[in-house]
Amino acid sequence: MNPRPLRPWLVLLAATALLAGCSRDDASQAGTPAAAPTYAAVARGRIDIEGGLLKLAMPREGIIASIAVHEGDHVHKGQLLAALDTQATQLAVSTAQAEQKQAEAQASLLDARMQAAHQRAERLAAAAAAGAGDGQSADDARENAQQLLGERDTARANAALAEQKVATARYELAQRSLLAPVDAEVVRRLIQPGAAVSSSSGAAFVLLPVQARIVRAELNESYVGAVHDGMQAEVVEDSGADQKPLSAHVVRIGEVFDTSTLEEDPQVRSNTRTVECVLTFDQPAPASLRIGQRVLVRFGTPKN
Repeated sequence: MNPRPLRPWLVLLAATALLAGCSRDDASQAGTPAAAPTYAAVARGRIDIEGGLLKLAMPREGIIASIAVHEGDHVHKGQLLAALDTQATQLAVSTAQAEQKQAEAQASLLDARMQAAHQRAERLAAAAAAGAGDGQSADDARENAQQLLGERDTARANAALAEQKVATARYELAQRSLLAPVDAEVVRRLIQPGAAVSSSSGAAFVLLPVQARIVRAELNESYVGAVHDGMQAEVVEDSGADQKPLSAHVVRIGEVFDTSTLEEDPQVRSNTRTVECVLTFDQPAPASLRIGQRVLVRFGTPKN
């Protein structure tokens, strides 16, 4: 058999195999995913504000008379939130004011009598010195003036005490109203008009103060040495949604180890020690970030 007619076919088969090998190499290289960027540390976190939410209770026990705000309202510092029934405290203020007026009137009367007695004692003393009056009468007048002086001082002290009672009654009246301590948003209202409240009733309102958002991240103990104050970081939602990372930086790293509160697996949570790391955003945080929302914090500059 002559082998020459087979040579073109052998060449064609070799070329085909070479092209197929190249195609597989190219496809393999094209299908290889790029290496994910690495960071100095990664931690779970949640959105918060300095100090957290405000839980306000009514200052005194009593019956809720009126509520001035609703959930979702924005309130200003000093704005009325709710008020208790004030009938008893208003009566206490009126009574204290009446006692104050009575005490002041008594002090004014004794002051006038004391001045008159003092002038009489001076005249009698002058007359006795000139031999035109009785010395005993001058002594009695002087003693009477001294006695009235003591009574006048006592009356003035009683008037001052009555003034303090008025101030106390007015303070108690003011304590029947709950005012917003800061500018905030009403997150929850936990009372109704007509409800009885006391010191054991718990919070009446939950407020979200108007403050900048921060991130409280739980830094695993193995990453504590890799993170430092001022370090840049990226913050993304923990839901896995495709979004642009938010720039932030570290402002404080805690000094106390604690168990994780964001780990869902209870066994892992009990065996994991973390340190709180607080970050602030480099730009104002978007309104879409809500208090308590979980996020993922990536520390440092990514490296491929």
